[in-house]
Amino acid sequence: MNFAIPRNNNSEMLLYIWKIIDIPTISQNDLLYKISFELFLFPPNEAISFINNCLDNQLLVKDNNLNFTLSKNLNQQLKNWQKKRKKAVLKKIVSSKQITQIQSDTGKEKSTNFNVLINSFTDKGTLNRSVSISDTAFEILECDSAKGILKSRVKGSKEESYIIEINTKKKLVCHNCHDFVTRRADNKKFCKHLTKLFLLLKDKDETIAEFFLNKLAENINTWNFTS
Repeated sequence: MNFAIPRNNNSEMLLYIWKIIDIPTISQNDLLYKISFELFLFPPNEAISFINNCLDNQLLVKDNNLNFTLSKNLNQQLKNWQKKRKKAVLKKIVSSKQITQIQSDTGKEKSTNFNVLINSFTDKGTLNRSVSISDTAFEILECDSAKGILKSRVKGSKEESYIIEINTKKKLVCHNCHDFVTRRADNKKFCKHLTKLFLLLKDKDETIAEFFLNKLAENINTWNFTS
């Protein structure tokens, strides 16, 4: 979720404020107080100018009780954002429960084969960090068990993308994030991106996910983890 302050756009700034205060109506004094003394976005005189500008441009609507509401268009944008946000939060809750199950299954007789395998390549901290990565950050380019190839592109925190490639015939795990290169590769362990990729793959096809993990686990010392 992007919470960068859009200071150069009154429409986006007003929407930004409403995402935080999350109430349908507000009085002018309360809005002024929140903008200046709770959110520290503008000093009071600039906050008044901002509010008046929003009224003049019909971004804010003043009702009969002199309370402010968002314009119809901005209110719809807010509702759309709230729906997307709710969906994202629910997805993270599900992912967190999945991670908890994987962690708690370690060593249990009822532990699934996938959970045993993934736990051999990752740890609790990495599993938890993998939840923070959006599913949409991954673009699986190739997933072919016959060829023994799994390739994916991953959106990084900046503009550049990462690449993940697993080749069972060449016994190669190739990835280029900093954590993998500097900390994980030498120990033949997964970073959060590799961990998340296999969690996503499990949801799509657990058999395929286990295939690649089994190939890795069969003789891990002969594999090359590299960038």
